[in-house]
Amino acid sequence: MTPAASWGQDTAQTMPLPPVVPTIGNPLEIDPNAPLAPMSDIGVAWPEMDAPDATAPPVAEIPDIQPGDPVAEEVATAGAADSQPEAPAAETAQFDAGAEHRYRVQLQGLDGISDTLFVTRFDELSVLKQGDNKPANLAQINRRIKEDTELLDRLMRAKGYYNARVRGAVSPSAASEERLRVTMDVTPGPQYLLASIDLRGLAEAGPKEPVLRDAFTVKTGDPIDADRIVGAQETLAGALSNNGFPFAKVEEPVVRVDHEARRGDLDVIVATGGYRTFGKIVMPNDDLFSARHVQRIARFHPGDTYMASDVEDLRRALVATGLVSTVALTPRDAGDGEHVDLGVEIVAAPPRTIAGEIGYGTGEGARVAASWQHRNFFPPEGAVTVRGVLGTQEQTGSFTYRRNNFKKRDQVLTGLLSISNIKRDAFDARTVQLSGTIERQTNIIFQKKWVWSVGMELVASDERDSFSRITGGRRTFLIGATPTSLTYDGSDDLLNPTKGFRLGGRLSPELSFQNSTFGYVRAQIDGSLYQPVTERVVLAGRTRIGTILGSSVSRIAPSRRFYAGGGGSVRGYGFQAIGPRDINNDPIGGKSLAEFSLEARVRFGNFGVVPFVDAGNISTQALPHLNDLRVGAGLGLRYYSNFGPIRVDVGTPINPQRGDSKIAVYVSLGQAF
Repeated sequence: MTPAASWGQDTAQTMPLPPVVPTIGNPLEIDPNAPLAPMSDIGVAWPEMDAPDATAPPVAEIPDIQPGDPVAEEVATAGAADSQPEAPAAETAQFDAGAEHRYRVQLQGLDGISDTLFVTRFDELSVLKQGDNKPANLAQINRRIKEDTELLDRLMRAKGYYNARVRGAVSPSAASEERLRVTMDVTPGPQYLLASIDLRGLAEAGPKEPVLRDAFTVKTGDPIDADRIVGAQETLAGALSNNGFPFAKVEEPVVRVDHEARRGDLDVIVATGGYRTFGKIVMPNDDLFSARHVQRIARFHPGDTYMASDVEDLRRALVATGLVSTVALTPRDAGDGEHVDLGVEIVAAPPRTIAGEIGYGTGEGARVAASWQHRNFFPPEGAVTVRGVLGTQEQTGSFTYRRNNFKKRDQVLTGLLSISNIKRDAFDARTVQLSGTIERQTNIIFQKKWVWSVGMELVASDERDSFSRITGGRRTFLIGATPTSLTYDGSDDLLNPTKGFRLGGRLSPELSFQNSTFGYVRAQIDGSLYQPVTERVVLAGRTRIGTILGSSVSRIAPSRRFYAGGGGSVRGYGFQAIGPRDINNDPIGGKSLAEFSLEARVRFGNFGVVPFVDAGNISTQALPHLNDLRVGAGLGLRYYSNFGPIRVDVGTPINPQRGDSKIAVYVSLGQAF
């Protein structure tokens, strides 16, 4: 909150006449024999010790209003202004002056005037509020009333009420309460209105003037409301910077108040600084990025109208790369009167990251993972990640190359080489994979509506499952695939959606070489819906449907089939545990998949509870059988951190298969879907 702004002025001001001093005779003509005159009264009555305290304390200075709270300040006028009698002392019932009392504060007469900001300012600056519910004697309470009387007067002036009357009173509360009641009764008086608005200098904006004038939201006839006027000033400044005026300045508004007419004239001086279009990007140091790469990330091109929002978007995009710790973007006059160059100064962040994790999961066993990453090994933004996993059911080594903002903004090129040995209840697989993908990805900073990917995979895998046991050993598969995906995200948050929906599809034509060559197509559709019920409760639902067309289950590699069960599937069941099983009670996967989830997300501050019901099934046919769904239910806990919700879900199977555990626990970052 800012100190009382000095932009309120009067149309007339007069100086009061000096007091009249009576004339005396010649001071040298004094009779030394004359008796002395009686001693004049010194002005202080001798106190009566037993009398109640009825003397109001002196008025203390009103505390300054803090930055961010512009309050109009009016200078008294002669003749034009309504008379402003001195505020009367607080009405105080007869109490023991030396005794201390607790009290509560009540504002009256502000219906339709006070808003959230008004109340917040009063609560923060009020000395009465600061002492609320604390013992104080009547002298202290009276002094606080006088201070808050001036505070309320200034706050009312900020709303355009220049003739408000404030009267404080102290009285006993109800008989059942021990506290006193301090009442601040406000009589607002008439609200002053704007007679004229002069945006001096805005005409220099040329054809942009009408748009900019409309951006100044305060109009003639509106109340002289300080917050609205300053808000309009800021809106105008923002409109200038977004319409080609990077060097524009909007001076502090000045209101000239006419008390006789109860109106005011608003003057705002605008210096446009000249219209500019974007020029070139200038970088004093291009070790991290070149100016060409920064221009590729920017959403503007040379010659486009300068827009401060585009500059801010570029700043956020540079931060999102993870390669910079700080970035400063400064518009610089190109010197030709037409263009503005953009100076980009970057401080690099540490490019290397070493990470590790230790975990255990039902169906996945114990595992230790470690990774090393250099996020700018191949500039610009060419990241290299080496990762290894050592576990009871998985051993993996991988090398990943990833280039962000490849060829254009938000486009990512990824290459992967991995070697893995995986042992699951459903299958064993020793796999070498080489893949490449180009995609448009979303992230927490820039959540995108449309996301897509196109890729190629070459897989060599030696696998064993229940079908290979029948044939007497392992089977080797050589697979080529061209997976594509397209997703629309209409939700309001990437990790914690509370409204909207998501819909996505994945299609992967594949050729498999195993004794003979055959082809098939894997297709999958995912949809989720989020509906707020109250401010604390959100209902969320999810559906997943998948199918494999063109081959039988036995011919498809076990690692390419559909499976269900687990924290991201049907909670209450083990990982990949749902669906057909062999004679050893191990899952065999299937050609079709159906999953459904429904949960209520109830939030209490930073914590929440989530009751849920999931259902799903795997079928060996092309279409899933919905009459044999496996259902799981449970309760989840949420902790809403700054970077997203942390979830712990505990589920149990409602209609388990033989060998299913009675309880399953899942821990992860983000909601289940």
